[in-house]
Amino acid sequence: MGLSLKLGRSPLLRPFPLTDAGGTAFTFGMPDYVLKLLHFVDQRCSGEIAMPAVATADEQARQHYLVNSLMEEAIRSSQLEGATTSRRVAKELLQSGREPKNRSERMILNNYRALQFMRESLGGDLSPAHVLEMQRILTEGTLENHDAAGRLQAPTEERVAVYDRVDGSLVHRPPPAEQLPDRLARMCEFANESERSDQFVHPVIRSILLHFWLAYDHPFEDGNGRTARLLSYWSMRKHGYWLTEYLTISRILRLGPSKYTRSFLLTETDDRDATYFIIFQLEVRRAVDELHAYLRRKINEVRKVEQALRGADEFNYRQLALLTNAARNPEQVYTYRSHARSHNVTTETARTDLAHLWQRDSLLRRRSGRQHVYFAPPDLTDRLEPLVTLLPLGGRRIEDGGRGSSPWRARA
Repeated sequence: MGLSLKLGRSPLLRPFPLTDAGGTAFTFGMPDYVLKLLHFVDQRCSGEIAMPAVATADEQARQHYLVNSLMEEAIRSSQLEGATTSRRVAKELLQSGREPKNRSERMILNNYRALQFMRESLGGDLSPAHVLEMQRILTEGTLENHDAAGRLQAPTEERVAVYDRVDGSLVHRPPPAEQLPDRLARMCEFANESERSDQFVHPVIRSILLHFWLAYDHPFEDGNGRTARLLSYWSMRKHGYWLTEYLTISRILRLGPSKYTRSFLLTETDDRDATYFIIFQLEVRRAVDELHAYLRRKINEVRKVEQALRGADEFNYRQLALLTNAARNPEQVYTYRSHARSHNVTTETARTDLAHLWQRDSLLRRRSGRQHVYFAPPDLTDRLEPLVTLLPLGGRRIEDGGRGSSPWRARA
């Protein structure tokens, strides 16, 4: 940033409680561009106005997107930190509930569990114990030094530093370990501050500064970046920006890691001015547009499936209910026992129902132990599309060529 711009921004800078190792405070500014981005986040990520009526009307679609978003964030956040498992394998791991096979899979499962902990168990004020527990969940079973999970680095240990992944150069040397307990306590105090009029910090800015604070202190042997992102999610959610928990921020960071590193480096080298980091994080949060588009598309797809199934005579009422549920909850798995219990029928009837859906390519199946489990194919909507095109306005299906042939390809 040029000297003239820097001098022009200086009167707008204000300190916040984070300091460098020598005790000099970091600052941040609120130039017009930041205010513009904040206005966008305020409009699109909080309150009832944040979600169009087409989306708020379908709670199941929102819940499904949330589950998928937690999975996606768990996967991308782990990949950002070096996990090498493919997205397909990672999603199968989370959906099936199987045990992880390697460190990368363990990282992804840990991330998912930590996100669930953040949503379900982390209410009220933030404490150092909460932060330590998040890091423990994130790193359990992935560290060479197992004792490092759930605790700060000790003064007797070699301090972890941050290096550039491309050229190996030093990016950041964090404060000494003996300062960490006090710094963590001050960070939690900052997270829990009430929004007093004389010291107001916009909740979104506070959430971003929490992310920067933990990343700067780098208090753990591993898991610092993941813990920092989790803290930011928690803070946004706490302050009513509920839509941000549906955003997979790590996926966007992974697409541009150099911009993330540069925003952090500029903050540290330009008089500890965190405005660079704030701008980058606010630009990332504009991914909410992608979320709105996805929700509209998925809800319309589900409604098309339900319209088709209402007029279909290919399946019985139990199969129609299952397909409707599968369209709304693609992560759901079905067994003979679960289908039998849902409809109060015998296991043999359930077996016939599910086998017929599999033979018509409407469900996929795999063996899990000694039984088969059935689940929706990723393109279920496309597979049911022939029903939509074969339905007249009256709702009865028009048979192909008058022969009553099925619009599905039979399985050999």
